[in-house]
Amino acid sequence: MRVGSTRRTFLTVTGAAAGLALTGSLPEIGSAMAGATGRTDRRDPFTLGIASGDPLPDGVVIWTRLAPEPLAPFGGMDRRPVEVQWQVAEDEQFRRIVRHGTTQARAESSHSVHVDVRGLRPWRHYWYRFRVNGRFSPVGRTKTAPPADANLSSLSLAFASCQANWEGWYTAYADMAKRDHDVVFFLGDYIYEFGIDRGIRPDSNEPYITQQCVTLDEYRQRYAAYKLDPDLQQAHAVAPWIVTLDDHEVVDNWADEAHPSAPPAQFLVRRANAFRAYWEHMPLRLAQLPKGPDMQLYRRFQFGRLAEFSVLDTRQYRSDQANGDGTKAPGPESKDPARTITGAAQEKWLLDGWTASRSRWNVMAHQTAIARLDTKDGPEVLVPMDTWDGYEASRDRVLGGAAQRKVRNLVSIAGDLHRSVASDLKLDFTDPASATVGAEFVGTSITSGIDGMDLDPGGATLLKENPHLKFGNFQRGYVSCTITPQRWISDYRVVDKVSVQNGAVTTRAKLFVEDGRSGISEVQA
Repeated sequence: MRVGSTRRTFLTVTGAAAGLALTGSLPEIGSAMAGATGRTDRRDPFTLGIASGDPLPDGVVIWTRLAPEPLAPFGGMDRRPVEVQWQVAEDEQFRRIVRHGTTQARAESSHSVHVDVRGLRPWRHYWYRFRVNGRFSPVGRTKTAPPADANLSSLSLAFASCQANWEGWYTAYADMAKRDHDVVFFLGDYIYEFGIDRGIRPDSNEPYITQQCVTLDEYRQRYAAYKLDPDLQQAHAVAPWIVTLDDHEVVDNWADEAHPSAPPAQFLVRRANAFRAYWEHMPLRLAQLPKGPDMQLYRRFQFGRLAEFSVLDTRQYRSDQANGDGTKAPGPESKDPARTITGAAQEKWLLDGWTASRSRWNVMAHQTAIARLDTKDGPEVLVPMDTWDGYEASRDRVLGGAAQRKVRNLVSIAGDLHRSVASDLKLDFTDPASATVGAEFVGTSITSGIDGMDLDPGGATLLKENPHLKFGNFQRGYVSCTITPQRWISDYRVVDKVSVQNGAVTTRAKLFVEDGRSGISEVQA
């Protein structure tokens, strides 16, 4: 079922109760603050840390959520609004405060705070903090984007995905926080919605981990459980994040209005709950505030003339997975030109952006691999229906559109696979001699899949059957990238073990893309 009728039904059937639970706006500035008894509340309200995101040349979003008892209902807060002061400074000691103000944290937004700070100077670090009841939050560091016409000498970024917290420790984030990145991209599966019956961490058997998320309060509690991790908090505190979601922020392998767990109208209620909790816990602007089951997540960020990032949403508008999902042979359904992974409007937005781009590097930041992934040893071809392999016409239109527009230095960064895969992007993946139009770096998971190994049998098959693949690895970690006008360098940072705390993090491989030369030019493994 497509978008229009079911969503209209959703809004009609759920009515005023859904409006109260699932919609809202950022609060106006308030003036009063009191604890539940009218006395000053001395509990620490900043247990979930702080964060910043979506940097612009003149601004950035700063975020926190008040939750003195983060796993309790409503985070241990009552229904009253709480006054929150915020400060942004040019120095870590806050001797040069350049922006400050007061807002309110309200119950309808789970007492989260999203301040869109403007009037900042481009391409410089700032420090920020919040204050409630005389108590300061931890201090965060952020950075604005450069002017649109700036000629940058370099840009440092990290990207990550898939952080099932019961499957390991966030050692990769501890490493990421020590490296000086200008921005971090998170590409999906910030939480996992399903219940589990096993786990690495001591709290893995607690109800807030073992139970499935369906209601708004259940999703809120799951985010709180994840955001309590100190390494994740530190990674948020040292750089702005640009985020997008994948499937597990809602439910495994959902597609637009479709999921086998419920009829569309009922599923949209769950999706609205999930979207609301996601926005409440991410450093996102008011423009991304969900309207029921709809959220505007695809957006574009420019870093001078050096790089432009098109952040995609390949879940909310996709056709249902072909051939019943799973790993199947390509066929008429997966090749059907009427099917889409982006939706028509987002596809046009992406291609029009590339037409207008004057950036040296043009980057797709999205959820899962666009490169073909034949997973079957031998002449038979089996590909995952949940990746772009299940939407071949979408892939052909996007990569063919990039070639037609002569897009300069096309790079795809993605996650989802729980393995590292680096590929050349081809116009025709069935023909090794086909033109190469770009490079793709798929990062592994932070923890999902537990420890893994350097090269598992599945990874060996991928490298054998897909000549466009240049590198593969099956350990946990993230990717740290350095971009200059001359080259793109991707460092695949891997953790030897996430099943124990304080695992060792090393660079498993260093991959290079040269300006003006499509595809991966060198692999140092």
